[in-house]
Amino acid sequence: MGKIGVMLCGHGSRSEDAVREFSVLAEKLPAMLPPEWPVDYGYLEFANPVIRKGLDNLREAGCDRILAVPGMLFAAMHAKNDIPSVLREYATKHGIQVDYGRELGVNANMIAAASERIQEAVDRANAELGELHVSQTCLVVIGRGASDPDANSNVSKIARMLWEGMGFGWCEVGYSGVTFPLVEPCLEQVAKLGYKRVIVFPYFLFTGILIDRIYGFTDMVAEAHPETQWVKAGYLNDHPKVLATFAERVTEILEGNTAMNCGLCKYRTQVLGFESEVGMAQESHHHHVEGQGAQAPGSNVADCTKCDDFCTGACRLDMDHHHHHHHDHDHHHGHDHHHHHDHAHPPYPHADHPMGPESVRKHLKPEH
Repeated sequence: MGKIGVMLCGHGSRSEDAVREFSVLAEKLPAMLPPEWPVDYGYLEFANPVIRKGLDNLREAGCDRILAVPGMLFAAMHAKNDIPSVLREYATKHGIQVDYGRELGVNANMIAAASERIQEAVDRANAELGELHVSQTCLVVIGRGASDPDANSNVSKIARMLWEGMGFGWCEVGYSGVTFPLVEPCLEQVAKLGYKRVIVFPYFLFTGILIDRIYGFTDMVAEAHPETQWVKAGYLNDHPKVLATFAERVTEILEGNTAMNCGLCKYRTQVLGFESEVGMAQESHHHHVEGQGAQAPGSNVADCTKCDDFCTGACRLDMDHHHHHHHDHDHHHGHDHHHHHDHAHPPYPHADHPMGPESVRKHLKPEH
């Protein structure tokens, strides 16, 4: 066997802070792996270096076998489709072996990392706002949200493990986009439960536009419900147990254990509501935003006509309606100036759900 290199494949972000946090992770990973394995990284979209660049670096360092892992919490479209197709294309072109590992996933290490972030928030609240038993506190876990119900249900599983493991009085799950309930409707429901304290924990690796959105809506709901203590917990970031999980994802490739959460994967099985997507072609559609940085749409709230303090996701409403032809409403205007992507999203079955993306309509600024 030749020289092994390790490739950490990130999604990429329009947020420079998120890109910096990911690179810190790549810098800390080598300490947890055999010293003779070089480690590099790259992004699928919105940031440089792109994945190809990291692979080039490893190849130039003499690696002829690369162990690549997705720098992601869950396996949805990016981890299952986009990254593997970039890697496969590269391996074929350069005649080297690229083996692909699995996402971080739901496991004891990740749940422990999450519980420590939540505990930090609980301790801080107890110190600043007064002691309160966790059984009198409601936990809210916010996940990314995907059009893949299997990925979404993993957020619920993590939430349950945290809830039961830490003993919170109640727990709710929300999502930052795509599915329902989104952050604001989720927190509005939670406010009705009457808990004295609510801990809002983003189950996210890095900062960025979505963390701003989660904290922004938390502030908004907190203002409307001053009778409740709203406490923001930190996201996972470079928690040592996250790094340990990444190291495990790399080394387990050599043992041949790389199956993703495919048992209920909508590309393989008829999952309730998503039957039309079984057997869909696996391909990457990210070439059009490779390497684009902070100039990409949604990256700059200051110039946004729809939002004031943080990105609410309102700009996606018309874009999504453009994709989801199956529910054409006559109350949307401006159908002609959409971002035309060179790929089609299958229709999301509950695109009109009042707790989903439609819930941000009330934050749209009036048209000038």
